[in-house]
Amino acid sequence: MSGVYGAGGRRGGVAAACAVVALVGLTGCGGGDDGDGKGGAARSPVPSRTAATAEGLTEEQLTAAAFTDGERAGGLTASEYTLDGPLGDAYTADPAVCQPLVSLAGDVSDHDPVAQVQRKADKPEEMLGVTVDVTLRSYADGEAAKVMESLDRAGRECAGGLTEERAVARATYEKVEPAALPAFADEADEAKAYRFTVLDVKGKLKLYEYLTVLRSGSTTLAFRGEILGTQDIGGVPEAVIAAQWRKFRAARA
Repeated sequence: MSGVYGAGGRRGGVAAACAVVALVGLTGCGGGDDGDGKGGAARSPVPSRTAATAEGLTEEQLTAAAFTDGERAGGLTASEYTLDGPLGDAYTADPAVCQPLVSLAGDVSDHDPVAQVQRKADKPEEMLGVTVDVTLRSYADGEAAKVMESLDRAGRECAGGLTEERAVARATYEKVEPAALPAFADEADEAKAYRFTVLDVKGKLKLYEYLTVLRSGSTTLAFRGEILGTQDIGGVPEAVIAAQWRKFRAARA
């Protein structure tokens, strides 16, 4: 739900992210892989249309289905992480029920994936531009559906806010709201989307982040969109979600 995804070049590499954010005076270490407000923008689960074993997809299979380094999507360029990926075990939530909105990494989540692949999509030349964190996770024994259940519960119970505990800082989520799902969301077994309002470290500026999570069989695809600034980007760029979704579906066909 993340986480999730969903976030990004700013959440990956904690020290580097903190340095950047300190310069612009925002939230510190990025905002808020792998949400819904009261009920959330979500679709109910339907029988899986994607064949998958009970053991889930392997890292090799996820890698084949993920963006490659330099691949273009919606005007952004995909790349692999050179440091730690987004939404890792440095991010926890208070209260704990909100954890899926912060990170679904196995070390801090009740749902341990059997494999995961992380990418980001941005404009490398724009340090303060939009970044989308993309995380593909596979689960065994129906655990992917349980991930979506936990995400749904977090969206409902944490609509009034939560605290994100980071390695060196905290972030206050003022509220969690439903966000628009991509137009093709009905192709997924389940889909959820959230908008987060996050306060800066001084509690004065409001920043906005978005999370969209799709489930296909035993795999979740989490997209988290953010920008280092007070601009509301209006959602995770749909072109990025669509490009990764199409690639995943083609790889699994």
